Amino acid sequence: MKRKVVSILLTGAMLVSMPAAQVFAEEAEGGEQTVVKFQTWNPGEGEVTEQLIAMFEEEHPDIKIDYTYMPYTDHVEKLKVDISAGDAADVFGVQTGAMYNEFRDFEEDLTPYMTEAYGEDWESNFNEYAMSLLKAGDDKYYGLPLGLSYAGYVWADMSYFEKYGLELPTNYEELKAVCQTFRDNGEYPLVIGAKDSWINIDMWMNIAGDINAEKLYSALEGETPFTDEDLVKSFEIWQNCFKDGIFQDGALGVGMYTDSTDMFQKEGSVPMITNGSWALGAYLDVDDQSQTVYNSEGADHEMFLLDWNGDGQIAHTQEAIDVALSINNQSEVKEAAWTFVDWMMDKGADFLINGHLQYVPARNDMELNVEGLSEDGMANLEYAVEQGKNNVGGYREMAYAELKEVIINELAELALDSITPEDAAAIIEEASQVQER
Repeated sequence: MKRKVVSILLTGAMLVSMPAAQVFAEEAEGGEQTVVKFQTWNPGEGEVTEQLIAMFEEEHPDIKIDYTYMPYTDHVEKLKVDISAGDAADVFGVQTGAMYNEFRDFEEDLTPYMTEAYGEDWESNFNEYAMSLLKAGDDKYYGLPLGLSYAGYVWADMSYFEKYGLELPTNYEELKAVCQTFRDNGEYPLVIGAKDSWINIDMWMNIAGDINAEKLYSALEGETPFTDEDLVKSFEIWQNCFKDGIFQDGALGVGMYTDSTDMFQKEGSVPMITNGSWALGAYLDVDDQSQTVYNSEGADHEMFLLDWNGDGQIAHTQEAIDVALSINNQSEVKEAAWTFVDWMMDKGADFLINGHLQYVPARNDMELNVEGLSEDGMANLEYAVEQGKNNVGGYREMAYAELKEVIINELAELALDSITPEDAAAIIEEASQVQER
């Protein structure tokens, strides 16, 4: 992102930044630093994050980042405890939906910071749908997106299609025929790690969104009954993926990471797998197996979206902000915290994406130049970015935990063929009616 004018960067970019900057400079000269506590689950722990923080500290010797990595659930619970004690992180990761709303009373309004630094039209620098997820009811922004991900994709190893003279399927019936051909030749069909409920939710939402995205999200908000015929149809198609042999046998006993993903990304032993845009990271995995499968000469993989209901239109992808960054409004070092968040939105995001392909860009002005990415990988990354700009059906993450749990259970029952789509819809609708929203 570019500043409005150079003088803003030097004299007024961070609200009352001049006094703070002077203090920081004096502290740096005296060998002291302003410590900014940063806690999140994403980006994770390890060498990449260590390099990220080292880069920031080298550019800002007056600021020290005290980083704490926590798995997501632990991160949320620790924030609650630390906020109550008045000792929470100055900068923390948030997930859109329930968590973002839950911590609203402790999130700094970042709108004036961005306006001062980048002008009134600063929002246009970011993915439009991502910003819609972060825009609060008061038209303010209490978090900024570090990176995005998209769900609902099928990934194909095109060597299998070439081997059996097959074309990439575009709709359900073609997918069914392709999977049968693979089965007839002793190969796996489309692999899903259905032991993990998140991938089941992802794929069902992709199916339901293809049929009628408006009804899907209306139902999640309690405005359309899950017994609506379009939603019942989505449960039917989901169930048929198991009954028609599209998904592999025993799918409910197989996990995504690393059971299914290793077969596709390291072994190259399956022709197709369900996964999201985050699977692009396999192109940069350093292990020899992944490099052989993904970056050897002639390697060809395609990520694509299906037309599940046969109406001639591919499904929309579902978008999630992998992590947004918020500033604790109780922080005593807000200006240093803002300096870090601002850097993370720009150079930090560039390092995580172009250096390590951890996300799809949240910024519209980011030039994609991923280090070490093959032509095959760049083509799929560009496809993900294009779909994210022009073909998003709605959000990926559900905000209502109780309702989500019931949907998870019924999707598993449908996969086992122990319930009808109509009965599953009725059970989910009953849970929806008592869900607090």
